[in-house]
Amino acid sequence: MTRRGGHWAEDEWRSTPRPVKDSLEGLARRLGAPTASSLGAVFRQWEDAVGATVAAHARPVSLTDGVLVVAVDQPGWATQLRYLSNELLERLKEVAGEGVVGRIDIRVDGGPQKAKRPPFRAS
Repeated sequence: MTRRGGHWAEDEWRSTPRPVKDSLEGLARRLGAPTASSLGAVFRQWEDAVGATVAAHARPVSLTDGVLVVAVDQPGWATQLRYLSNELLERLKEVAGEGVVGRIDIRVDGGPQKAKRPPFRAS
C-alpha cells in the first residue's frame, strides 16, 4: 500500500477484497510451493494414491518445487518405494494433477531416537 500526504491512496481502499485462499495460492506459487489444493490432495489422499499397505509404512513429509519427500519406517520400504516410484508418480498425478509431483525423495525415519546411555567408565 502506498501513502499520499499521510493518507492511504484511494485506489488501495477501493480494491476488491479477495478470499484468503486466493492470496495464499498466489504466495505459494511465488515461493515455489504447490497450491494449497494440490498440497491438500497429496496429503489427504495419500492412502488412496499409494494403498493401505504402503501408507502404513510411508508418509508424505513435504512438497516443494515438485519434489515430494516421503518418510518410511524401515530401509526395506525405502527400497520398495524407489522401485515403485514411477507408478507412485502416476497415481499422485491422478490425485493432485499434472506437474505437482515430479520426483519422490525417500528418507528412512526410524522415529524418535532412544536416549543414549552415557559411556561406561571404569572407576
